[in-house]
Amino acid sequence: MAKILVVDDDQGIRELLEIILAGEGHEVVGVQDAIRALNICRKKGFELIITDLKMPRMDGLEFIKAVKEILPDAMFILVTAFASGETALAAMNLGVYDYIEKGFDVEDFKKVVACALEKKGLNREELQFIRDVEENVSFGGMIGKNREMLKVYSTVRKVADNRANVLVLGESGTGKELVARAIHQHSPRKTKPFVVINCGGIPETLLESELFGHMKGAFTGANQDKPGLFEVASGGTIFLDEIGELSLTLQVKLLRVVEEKSFRRIAGTEDIKVDVRIISATNKDLLEKVGQGTFREDLYYRLNVIPIRIPPLRERKDDLPVLAEYFINKYARELGKEIKTISSYAMELLMEYPFPGNVRELAHIIERSIALESSKIILPDSMLLSASAFETKEKAAPEIAEEGLDLNDELARYERSLVEQALQKTRNSKTKAAQLLKISYDSLNYRIDKLGIK
Repeated sequence: MAKILVVDDDQGIRELLEIILAGEGHEVVGVQDAIRALNICRKKGFELIITDLKMPRMDGLEFIKAVKEILPDAMFILVTAFASGETALAAMNLGVYDYIEKGFDVEDFKKVVACALEKKGLNREELQFIRDVEENVSFGGMIGKNREMLKVYSTVRKVADNRANVLVLGESGTGKELVARAIHQHSPRKTKPFVVINCGGIPETLLESELFGHMKGAFTGANQDKPGLFEVASGGTIFLDEIGELSLTLQVKLLRVVEEKSFRRIAGTEDIKVDVRIISATNKDLLEKVGQGTFREDLYYRLNVIPIRIPPLRERKDDLPVLAEYFINKYARELGKEIKTISSYAMELLMEYPFPGNVRELAHIIERSIALESSKIILPDSMLLSASAFETKEKAAPEIAEEGLDLNDELARYERSLVEQALQKTRNSKTKAAQLLKISYDSLNYRIDKLGIK
């Protein structure tokens, strides 16, 4: 577990935090004075430091600045009875993970600590893995060292060794199949088959036969027994892309495979047992489909044991230069061109482009540019970017029915959606969510209470 330093001149608060953290299995050191705590930090390392804001001789923000020079990788949580938007902003600028007020709920506090430690990454082997990825800028065929991509790599590495089903979430073109392949390649199943099937690209009548196989004479043209892909993948991994396109009939059959590890071929009478790990992927909101009755809830939870979200390219623009370099080298070699780089202005255009097609679209843009470019550097004139993608599309307002609508309800629904998105993006860090929404910490708390967000 973690080594945590608690700094607070209020003995009651300090001892409460020590009891809570020790109860979670952490090694806790409590100190009442920031100067003394600073000296301890020079002798001993801590993964997480929880400090009060108002303290004699040195306040919490000054203390954090000083500790960062000694323990640059430490995470910080600021605890105070003197809440203000200005303090929250100052804490954010210092890189404080979160900011909580005294009188906090114990369970909420535990969650904040757990999230901070998860982000920190306590396993030293894991930290070394992240450093290696940052140096090599790739992992399992995926390119980039954006913070969210590092989380994806880390999750892939953690889940590869177990048999739990994985649901890969992401827009088209983000590289969901690469994630599935990376899990397989780093798993004990890597010498066994990795089978891919696109559930949205095959008619339902053929898809059932592809997945589960059929017996001779099962239908016109079935001249011999045919094993399904689940049989072919036995011992290995099957990747079900576009799982949201699966019909309800086939969802029932898939649920049986997931639960019982067995199925029957079309027109078959015997159960076939298989040992296969299932990785699914979708660019749809499956929970919304569950609510609409077009996707089985029991199947959703069976497949979504471990979700992995791949960020769209517009959320990881810091990876654009290294991705562009990779594709330039790849396509210049394939097309026999001597192009090795991209002009600064062309790169600026790419940085401004929203990439609705994500990494796949970037690959196509670079390939096209290299094919059209006559010089040894990619210039803006050779890049074909979608003009419509640059246009900002406003979300359509709800239509007003004959009987009218409740404006306050509509505004509250929209406000709730934005607040929930901000909290989700910041892993429930209220300080960071407030910054995303460009409102004060207190204002965010007010909205959370008003909207009943938990």
